[in-house]
Amino acid sequence: MNITDFINFSFIDVIDILLVALLLFYLYKLVRGTVAINIFIGIVIIYLIWKLTDLLNMDVLSNLLGKFISVGFFALIVVFQQEIRKFLLLLGSTNFTNKKNVVRYFKFMNQTSKDLSLNLKILMNSCEEMSKSKMGAIIVLRKNNSLDFTLNENNYSKIQLTPQVLESIFFKNSPLHDGAIVIENNFITATRVVLPVSDLSNIPSRYGLRHRAALGITEKTDALVLVISEQTGKVAYFKNGGFFNFDSFEDLEKTISQDLSD
Repeated sequence: MNITDFINFSFIDVIDILLVALLLFYLYKLVRGTVAINIFIGIVIIYLIWKLTDLLNMDVLSNLLGKFISVGFFALIVVFQQEIRKFLLLLGSTNFTNKKNVVRYFKFMNQTSKDLSLNLKILMNSCEEMSKSKMGAIIVLRKNNSLDFTLNENNYSKIQLTPQVLESIFFKNSPLHDGAIVIENNFITATRVVLPVSDLSNIPSRYGLRHRAALGITEKTDALVLVISEQTGKVAYFKNGGFFNFDSFEDLEKTISQDLSD
C-alpha cells in the first residue's frame, strides 16, 4: 500500500467521514449521562484488545475475543434497546418536514430571541414556590422529538408561561391539575397530558406515578421533565430515561439550559 493512497482523498471520502462523525456524535448525545456510556466504553476496550491480540498473533485469546465480538452484535441490540429506540425516534422525527416547523424556519429572521427561548427564571421560581407548598406537578420540556403521540385534540393550548399560570394549573382543585403540561419555547402548548409510564422494575419506592410517567416519556423521547412530589415537595429532574440530582435551583437551571441547547 502506497502512502499516497492516504493522501488522495476524494470528495466521496470526505462525505463518508463526515457522515460517520455525525453518526458518532448523535450516538454520543444519546448515551451521554447514562450507564450506557460505560457499556459503550467497555465494548470499545474489548474491541481494541481483540485487535491488539490479533496483531501480536495471540491466537487463543484472539479467537476467544473474536467469537465474543461476532455474537456481540445481537447482545448489543438487547443491551442498547432503549438507546436504539431513541436513536430511531430521533431519525424519524422529521422536524423540518413538519408543517409547523417549516413555518418556523421561514419566520426565523422575524422572531426575537425572547420568542425562541424558554424563560428558565420563571420556571425555576415557580417550581421553588410549588415545592414549598407541596403542589404536585409534572412539567415536560419539549426538545426535538415530537410528543404528538401522547396528545389528543383536547390537550392542545397556547398559553404564555407565567408563574401565576403554572401555579393555577397545578392547584389541587384546578380542572387541569391531573396530567402533565408540555412547554415549548416560552409557551404551554398542552395540558392534562397522559404520559406513557415506565415499566422498569428498579425504580425507587419513593417515586410515584408522576415519576414513572417522567421516566416513561424520557425513555421514548429526548424531552426533559420536572416532577414535584405532592407528598414531600421535592423536585426531581429526568432525562434520557433516568433521574439526575442537583444541589440547588441555580444548579438545576444551569443543567436544563445546557440540556436544552444540546
